[in-house]
Amino acid sequence: MDAVVFLLTLGAVCRITRFITKDELAAGFRSWVADRFGDESKISYLVSCGWCTGVWTSASIVPLAYLIGGTIGFQVFAMTLTLSYLVGLAATWLD
Repeated sequence: MDAVVFLLTLGAVCRITRFITKDELAAGFRSWVADRFGDESKISYLVSCGWCTGVWTSASIVPLAYLIGGTIGFQVFAMTLTLSYLVGLAATWLD
């Protein structure tokens, strides 16, 4: 894996993790998990903890990066997520 693919994978993992744990669009999913398994369950904690979700997101994305990281399709996908994450950080810092 070269440095570019690594950095794009890092950005994609950060964005997906942020989406699951913090974004308003995934709030319904987090509420559904809490309703289904209870607010204090380990699964509810998993979908609200960035550290926890990051492990599982990485476990899903890293094998893809190794298998198809050199393809244009993966790089476009990962770059889109990485840039989305960076724009979100910039907007937070600038607001």
